[in-house]
Amino acid sequence: MAEWFRRKDKNINTSSRREIAEGLWVKCYGCQHVIYKNSLIENLYVCSECSYHFRMPCEQYIKMLIDDNFENIASNIISDDPLSFEAVKKYKKQLEEARDENKLSESIQIVRGNLNGLEVMLCVMDFTFIGGSMGSALGERLVRGISVAQSKQLPLIIISSSGGARMQEGAYSLMQLAKISTKLASFSDAGGFYLSLLTDPTYGGASASFSMQGDLILAEPNSLIGFAGKRVIKQTIGEDLPDGFQTSEFLLQRGFVDYIVNRKEMKKVISDLILFFNTTGSNEA
Repeated sequence: MAEWFRRKDKNINTSSRREIAEGLWVKCYGCQHVIYKNSLIENLYVCSECSYHFRMPCEQYIKMLIDDNFENIASNIISDDPLSFEAVKKYKKQLEEARDENKLSESIQIVRGNLNGLEVMLCVMDFTFIGGSMGSALGERLVRGISVAQSKQLPLIIISSSGGARMQEGAYSLMQLAKISTKLASFSDAGGFYLSLLTDPTYGGASASFSMQGDLILAEPNSLIGFAGKRVIKQTIGEDLPDGFQTSEFLLQRGFVDYIVNRKEMKKVISDLILFFNTTGSNEA
């Protein structure tokens, strides 16, 4: 028997296992179905089996919502290192790596363009850029975008995806909450319409300020939304938390979210809501 295993001319034909390039396939977190990555991208990062919504880059949101050409607002505003932060990793080095890896200059992109023929100001955060964290550059970009929306009487749409304040900028980061909220109050007093869309994840300073201040608050399915994480809350209060805690579906049931919208229907839903609720400027219904 041992000779059989050692023989050189076996009568068994074998073929080498076909190699799959790394990153070509993705397993769905919802149904565990394995999806070809290009198919997932074509399907707006939504699982074709269970409609689980994966995180989507900000460029894809812009491509999905804006009709054609658009104008970038405040794209020259980028983060600096005001505190010379060097704990764990130098902040300047971290910024350089994030820009090279993601081809983004900041954790938010502000564009002015048409959505189903309606001129809007669209602000999209991207979690891949240092966790979508809120630095002083994000705050300044948002404020400038809101200012243009107010002066041009445009509907404002902010798509949030953030882990919270950017600790590398300390108090500078925390000040952005008040800065953005104050500008949003001015925008509201002028009759502006603000639609907030919460995506996975929306936490910390974003959820504690502008993300939850919309005239309408929408959310994508299965998004995690809250201030502190579930594990931190559980450790603090010493109690088990309800099933589905901090999901968009959980928040909808308790009145924190107005409507959950599927990504494939998002463009139509947003344009319909703008036409129904917005009563200022050239987009008046």
